[in-house]
Amino acid sequence: MYEQITKQISHLIQLDIKELECFTSKLQVQTLKKKELLLQEGDICKYAYFINSGCLRYFYSVEGVENTGQFFFENNWYTDYDSFLLGKPSKQNIEALEDCEIVFLSKTDLQHLFVEVPKFEKFGRIMAENAYLGIRNKNEMLVNQTAEERYLTLIKERPKVFERVPQHYIASYLGIKPPSLSRIRRRLVHK
Repeated sequence: MYEQITKQISHLIQLDIKELECFTSKLQVQTLKKKELLLQEGDICKYAYFINSGCLRYFYSVEGVENTGQFFFENNWYTDYDSFLLGKPSKQNIEALEDCEIVFLSKTDLQHLFVEVPKFEKFGRIMAENAYLGIRNKNEMLVNQTAEERYLTLIKERPKVFERVPQHYIASYLGIKPPSLSRIRRRLVHK
């Protein structure tokens, strides 16, 4: 049950058996059905989530329109950092796009790990850096690339998205409407 998360952690920090047991003793597991929400706008995010299996997306609901921010697949971490760090209500909704198994760690337990196993402070720093870089890259993509360039970048860097995510969510992620995505795809097929 914790094999994937401990393997992923071991790529970032080296833990001895006692430290690993301390870590795994704080983990919990949850399953989600497709379309089920892990976090809803207005909730406070109290957990850091690791995806054992499945796919999640986070989105914002603006005047009834869902704007997709990102997709997360197995062996990835997710948390709403603003809500998690500041204890304020989330503006995000986190939805399972497939049946999922999630391993999670509470903010309180993570804080205890920072004290009990100081190596986890490095883990926390790396996670924060990765979250920052992901947000920065997405913002640069939206500002500096055309819709077609964003589409081609996504195909190149994250082909799994096209295998497992419905097209209307991909369009939303790219910042375009589904008909625009269809036109881009048709144009590229004819090139």
